[in-house]
Amino acid sequence: MPCLIFDFDGTLADTRTGILATAQEVLRRMGLPPADEAALGATIGLPLRENFTRGAGLSEEEADRAVAIYREIFESVGVPAIVLFPGVAETLKELAARGIPMAVATSRGQHSLEMLMHRLGIDDAIPPERCFGVETVARPKPAPDLVYVILGKMGARPEETLVIGDTTFDIEMGKAAGCHTCGVTYGNQSADQLAGASPDYLLDDLRKLVNP
Repeated sequence: MPCLIFDFDGTLADTRTGILATAQEVLRRMGLPPADEAALGATIGLPLRENFTRGAGLSEEEADRAVAIYREIFESVGVPAIVLFPGVAETLKELAARGIPMAVATSRGQHSLEMLMHRLGIDDAIPPERCFGVETVARPKPAPDLVYVILGKMGARPEETLVIGDTTFDIEMGKAAGCHTCGVTYGNQSADQLAGASPDYLLDDLRKLVNP
C-alpha cells in the first residue's frame, strides 16, 4: 500500500511568521541586531541551531544560547501565529479514511511537533507514534535517515512511498531514501527552487492529493 511522509513546517502548517517572530525576539533578548528575514527564512526546514548559525550568522556558542531561549519562549511568542494551510485538515482526514498510511518527518523537536499536531487538530489523522522529530536520528534532513526510520516502523517500501515537503531539503531526503517526492509550492521555497531538486511532482494545493 502507498505510504505518505509529510514535512510539517511549510507543508502542513504555516509556521513561518511564528518562527521568524520567535527568532527575532531571541536576538533582541540577546542584545543582537535583527537578522535579515530572507536569510533567516531560507533556513526553515533545517534544525533550529542552523537557523541561528546559517540564518543569523551567530557563533556556535551564541547559537546554543539562542536555541535555549527560543525553546523557552516559542509557545508564547510563536505558537499563536501558527495555522494550518488551507485544505490540510480535510485532506488528511480523507486520506486517513481511505486507509492510507501517513507519517510526519520534521526538523522540529518531538515535543513541539506533537504539541502543534494536537493544537491544530490533526493528530487523529496522524497520531503521535507516526510523528518523527529531529531527535529521532543522528543525521537530520537532507540526510535520508528519518525516512529510513519511518519506512522501518511502518513496514513500507521506498518505491511505494511519497515524501512531501516544501523545501529542497525534503526532496533531497526523499530521493536519497529511494522514495518518490513531491514539492509543495505554497511553503517556504518557490516552485523554481524546488524544481532545482528535481521532485517527481509539484503541487500548489495539498487538496490535489485527493482531488487532482
